[in-house]
Amino acid sequence: MKDKTLQQSNIFSLRNITIVFLVGYFGIFIIYPIYKAFAGSFHDWNPLIGKYDFIGLENFKSVLTNNLFWSSITNTFIFSFFSVVFRIIIGLGLAMLLYSKLARFKTFFRGMFYMPTITPLVAVSFVWMWLYNPQFGLINKVFDLDINWLRDPNWALPAIIIMTIWKDFGYATVIFLGGLMGLPDEVFEAADMDGASRWQRFVHITWPLLKPTTLFVTITSLITYLQAYVQILIMTEGGPGTSTYVISYLIFDEAFVKYNFGTASAMAIILFVLIGILTAIMFKITGESEGLA
Repeated sequence: MKDKTLQQSNIFSLRNITIVFLVGYFGIFIIYPIYKAFAGSFHDWNPLIGKYDFIGLENFKSVLTNNLFWSSITNTFIFSFFSVVFRIIIGLGLAMLLYSKLARFKTFFRGMFYMPTITPLVAVSFVWMWLYNPQFGLINKVFDLDINWLRDPNWALPAIIIMTIWKDFGYATVIFLGGLMGLPDEVFEAADMDGASRWQRFVHITWPLLKPTTLFVTITSLITYLQAYVQILIMTEGGPGTSTYVISYLIFDEAFVKYNFGTASAMAIILFVLIGILTAIMFKITGESEGLA
């Protein structure tokens, strides 16, 4: 009886320690930074000189009338849209290929495709800078091109998008492959008996059943790409000019280069709200489509 009571007491203590740890973690690393950014957005805040003066909505007015902010928003949405769309298309296509044609080698290819995803983004960015080099880069040499990828305003953002898609499509491939492996075989067997073509099976069975997986990949990708920063900093530093400025890089520039922490906080709050709105829209669209189905 004593042993049982002691065991229950140990479990209860471990549970309390876990709860305290989680509350402390979320409080220190999530809730407090959000609160600090929200409060800071209403202040003229420069920690270098100890300035923290309340100015109300002036930071938001300054941000919303800043042409560079809107240019960064446009670049962010272009970057996010194409990165998400091609990540899903390539990831789903490769997952279906592995599931149907290369089933025997799916473990090998799944690991190979996922390798770039777990490679540090800093290392990948430097490698792709070398590949994009206009003098000795492999991309220009292999395809017989004459493009200064990272110094041409028309090509810099597409170049970063291409690199990002290459690095991240393996994540979508693995997630979609897991979704395909969880689909019921009975449905496909019935479709085969009814004489359904591969395209009909995909449109009417595979794609609808993969909607939860697609939603997950879309939302996680969208949240990631709306906050993209590292590859921009390393490969172009927002240039040429401001052609690759995205909202996260602009926040960094305002906070840690110009030390306008109040303005940077206002931008961060706007980005936070945008991510929340887009996530809610995705859930609503998916919910309505499932309702119609």
